Amino acid sequence: MSVERIVVVGAGAAGFRAAERLRQLGFDGEVVVIGDEPRKPYHRPAVCKQLLRGTLKARDVTLEACVDLDVGWRLGTRAIGLDTARHAVLLPGGEEVGYDGLILATGGYPRSLPDAPRHDPRVRVLRTVEDAECVRAALRSSRLPAVVVGGGFIGCEFAASMRAMGREVMVVNNSAKLLHRFGDAIADAAGELHAEHRVDTRSNARIRKWDTGRDGVGLHLDNGDVVFAACVVLAVGSTPSVEWLRGSGLRVDDGVFCEPTLFAAGADDVVAAGDIARWPNLRFDPVPRRVEHWITAVEGGRAAAENLLAGKWAAKPFTPLPRAWTSQFDVRVQHVGMPALATDTVPLDAGVTGFVRAGNLVAVATWDRPHAMLDWSATLDRLLPVPAASRRPHARPPRDGIPARVLIERHYASRHSFDGPNGIMTGQ
Repeated sequence: MSVERIVVVGAGAAGFRAAERLRQLGFDGEVVVIGDEPRKPYHRPAVCKQLLRGTLKARDVTLEACVDLDVGWRLGTRAIGLDTARHAVLLPGGEEVGYDGLILATGGYPRSLPDAPRHDPRVRVLRTVEDAECVRAALRSSRLPAVVVGGGFIGCEFAASMRAMGREVMVVNNSAKLLHRFGDAIADAAGELHAEHRVDTRSNARIRKWDTGRDGVGLHLDNGDVVFAACVVLAVGSTPSVEWLRGSGLRVDDGVFCEPTLFAAGADDVVAAGDIARWPNLRFDPVPRRVEHWITAVEGGRAAAENLLAGKWAAKPFTPLPRAWTSQFDVRVQHVGMPALATDTVPLDAGVTGFVRAGNLVAVATWDRPHAMLDWSATLDRLLPVPAASRRPHARPPRDGIPARVLIERHYASRHSFDGPNGIMTGQ
């Protein structure tokens, strides 16, 4: 006996890696992957880099591993609801897809701005291949500067891509510094780097009014400046894609509320991974949080698949050290841990900033020090060990109290052995 069908909703990094992991573990039932984009999973970090610059085409960024993956693809299809009582994902037109196990991985949507003229194709976010293509089309139609709103990873990567293309670019940043979440030392270095490459940065600035015309998009800033742009990219954060889950019985305030094992709270056959999962990482504390990083989505997708097959009562907490990096003008900025938890920063070495909470190191960020990052990652791993109690599976309830689905999952898991859910990945 085995679980007959596992449905994965979301075909991004978390959903794809979850489906891949199911097959790697020998799951021989049906796997259905539902994704709202019309194409198979691709390397999304390329959207604001190689795809935007035109050095790669859409076909070049498709993940090779998905080509031969034995799953049923339902692409270009948006899930519109979930009925956990009947174990069914609801699709447009009254269609339902039943499941024996469900992995939620719908990620997040880029935020917009109040009054932003999103009906204008020259005002975009940068999430998909189509977004990159629309921005390139706008750039071809005008020699006006490009503008990006937001001074985080995506905003700075976009600016670097524009300069690599020889385009004038402005960053409208409502903070005082670029990459301000990484401490003053890295933020100052980022500001100097972008200034050296003639990126026009407007700090502590907000858009007061928008104008759209045939020749460009006008932005009226709150300091009185008026800027005309060929296109405007909004890079002001994201929000979890959970609106379709409202009414399902799951808690979906700021993401899907999960147990440390990524099982959705109150569910025995539903796990979540990626940007929508809000779970307590027990390396740090018991507070549930979302982590919006590509590497965490990859690792979380794998962990969610492993735990779903293991069953709720044998599942292991997902306790990664979150990691992310960006490359701008051949300079690599990296961080490991959770900088947002810190109340202070300390210099650890040249180009290395530590983030401290209650006297304890909770994160490290580096400016163009990739080898130092390897050492500091190992150090942080020792300083923030996985709690011993969290390494043991939950105590199992009496057999009579276990839902039939959990018994099926356990029966399947007992025939297969696999690594725990916290294997370390490399890459962005």
